[in-house]
Amino acid sequence: MNLTGRHLVALAAIPFLISLAGCSGRDVTDLPVARAKIDPLVFDDDYGDDVYFQPFYQTHYTAVELDSVYAYEGFAPDGARSLKVNIPAAGSALGGYSGGVITSGAARDFTDFNALTFYARSDRDVTLNVAGFGNDNTGTSLYGAQRDNSESHRFKSPIYLTGNWTRYVIPIPAPSRLIAERGLFTFAEGVEEAYPEGYNIWFDEMIYANLDGLTFSMALMENWTRQFFIGSSVIMGEGRTDFQLDGENIIVYHSPNYFDFLSSDPAVATVGRSRITIVGAGEATISATLEGKEVFGFINLTGLLPPTVAAEPPTLPAGNVISMFSDVYKDVPVDSWRADWPDVTTQVEDFVVAGDNTKMYHSLNWVGIQFRNPEVDASAMTHFHLDVYAPSGSDFKVKLVSFPPESEWLQTFDLILNASSDPAFNSGSWCSLDIPLENFVIPEDWDWAHIGELVLSTTNSQLVLVDNIYWHN
Repeated sequence: MNLTGRHLVALAAIPFLISLAGCSGRDVTDLPVARAKIDPLVFDDDYGDDVYFQPFYQTHYTAVELDSVYAYEGFAPDGARSLKVNIPAAGSALGGYSGGVITSGAARDFTDFNALTFYARSDRDVTLNVAGFGNDNTGTSLYGAQRDNSESHRFKSPIYLTGNWTRYVIPIPAPSRLIAERGLFTFAEGVEEAYPEGYNIWFDEMIYANLDGLTFSMALMENWTRQFFIGSSVIMGEGRTDFQLDGENIIVYHSPNYFDFLSSDPAVATVGRSRITIVGAGEATISATLEGKEVFGFINLTGLLPPTVAAEPPTLPAGNVISMFSDVYKDVPVDSWRADWPDVTTQVEDFVVAGDNTKMYHSLNWVGIQFRNPEVDASAMTHFHLDVYAPSGSDFKVKLVSFPPESEWLQTFDLILNASSDPAFNSGSWCSLDIPLENFVIPEDWDWAHIGELVLSTTNSQLVLVDNIYWHN
């Protein structure tokens, strides 16, 4: 290396500068922490700096456009603009609904603000399905929050849209969380039954603000009691936080990541963000706070030892089997191991026992397993088989659903398996349930060639492992 005199001077200066820094007595921990961009503007006549719209998958892709006819405070004068959203007609080829996110290229710091505010109107009197923030459309968002009109929420504060511009507020559950957020605004709207021809919605003056008079009322987390096997990993459901503003109660549903969780016994259960990991046998309670405020609700859980051996592997020839789930056979496609039906408390996850893959259902009340693409042709089969392990409980129920070409759907009656049934179900050990198809009580016009759903349910076996699900002759 050929070092010039200039290089030598520079190199000599480095130890001197280091010595000055070392003698200054200043702790680097005292230096201010660099913050992400602090910019409250999302949209006002145009998108804010580095802001753009991304539609959701399979929505009306070109639904959103700048509109120069309507803007907040009347018809758009002097170049004022709003965001116009077209909601497609029922059955439209444009998509089932309109929705997406407004994101920024660089992360923003919203810790100085307590709410997102915007104005909106519609050319029909409708209720907006969802409006919120914290979704950057990457699938990895941590801090989604929204006001929505979902049927799954008993309590809500809907956003009613009319022909008049109205200001709406979505409070931020915990501003301290939003130190680096790209998901600035989220919305979704499907056509309402009263207006099947579709309609338009306009948004304007979207901005984050620090509102006087916005006060916290209460926060709630999920409240349940469940059993899990050691090694299970459980994702907690959404939280809810209520606010008051000018006499109005505003309810925000949001990611549980806004909460700070605490386990009463880390030897049984640990919590990282919104994921609970069961690490030992025993009982633990998970509680939470929201920026130091109490959160109502508790998760009471019991960690149980899983079975030490797997279910006996099947030995039937593959040519005699239609397998849905087994390490022994090639499985047919299954659309969903947990259909999203109303009143279902059941959750499912993959669980390995002695090197063998199983499906673990916890909080089981009832669950639909769907396989419509393709359906199972069981017309040449004589039995339906599944292996089940439950640490406690006295019954396990099986139901089949057929979709004949001439009928919408048909279902069998629940086949109730218990200690006195044949085959028998008993808790505490693997049960090989090899069920003759003739045991099912079937309705008229039943068609074994078009089976598309399996429904499992129970009265009191809330935690089960299921393996080797197949049809055979």
